[in-house]
Amino acid sequence: MSLEAAGVSVTEEFVYRHLVTTGRSSAQDVAERTGLSFAEAEQALGALSAKGMASHTDVLPRHFHATPPDVALMPRLKRNADALDLARAEATSLLQAYRDTMRRQDASELIEVIIGAEALRQHLRHIQASVQDEMLWFCKAQYVAMPSGSNSSEFEALARGVRYRVLYEKAFFDDTGAVDNVVAGVRAGEVARAVPHLPLRLAVADRAIAVCPLVPGGPQGSPDEPTAALVRDSNLLAALIALFERYWEDAVPLDVDDSGAVAGTDGVGSGDQLSATDRRLLSLLVAGVADKAIATQMGLSRRTVQRHIQHMMELAGAATRMQLAWQAARRGWL
Repeated sequence: MSLEAAGVSVTEEFVYRHLVTTGRSSAQDVAERTGLSFAEAEQALGALSAKGMASHTDVLPRHFHATPPDVALMPRLKRNADALDLARAEATSLLQAYRDTMRRQDASELIEVIIGAEALRQHLRHIQASVQDEMLWFCKAQYVAMPSGSNSSEFEALARGVRYRVLYEKAFFDDTGAVDNVVAGVRAGEVARAVPHLPLRLAVADRAIAVCPLVPGGPQGSPDEPTAALVRDSNLLAALIALFERYWEDAVPLDVDDSGAVAGTDGVGSGDQLSATDRRLLSLLVAGVADKAIATQMGLSRRTVQRHIQHMMELAGAATRMQLAWQAARRGWL
């Protein structure tokens, strides 16, 4: 028995099935063959007739015929499906109105506190698995929940067409393997930029929800127990997004050339004067990475790094590193 979705009771369906298989029956025939009382059979036949699922003769005793199922049931099912869709849409609208009301009345609907590195990792993975259009990210040095290179959720989201805009502060590149991880992200589709310093850690999904660590550790200051805020649609979320966009405007765009160097989006080393080592070193220098960190990332001695920088300054006719960066941009090296 499965026609309740069409507004047919169990008894009516039982009688309708009987009519379909017998061709025609009177109320007495239905009662005798189904085990229903005469009154039950007559009531069910009357209900089927009213619903257009059966017709009858005018001659007494009236005999009933089943209306073909495609005529009797399909329009009813369609009407019910349309009504269900309408009800679902209305329920969604009411749910949103309810949430909006609760958010205005209860701050806990706007901000949820997350305690612990594992809980923070789970929330970051969840919002990336659910994001549809865009992720915004502030990446500071010394991870709290996700070590550099461990965010596999980003690559999964990039593969399904989500846009990632990521800002890295210069100290981020001091971490071992950080440059290689940025290279992997950019090659997968990440849009990356660098700034000297970021004020906080931040991840925003679809401009609808943000994760923002509140303090570096838990109640005892343990790095294993960070405390973060999950911020939903509110003026606070709008402010966090505006903060991201402000830093994004002033950041240095990063790209990856064929050598694997992180470089400016206009291309580095368009001439033959710079080696692949020079190009990669220059890209790190312009991103704000310190000499010691550059040496570590590239497997060079600090003295060798400084020698390469001096060589590029001579090529560019620059007296200072700031002039080198300006000349590199003017000459199309960045």
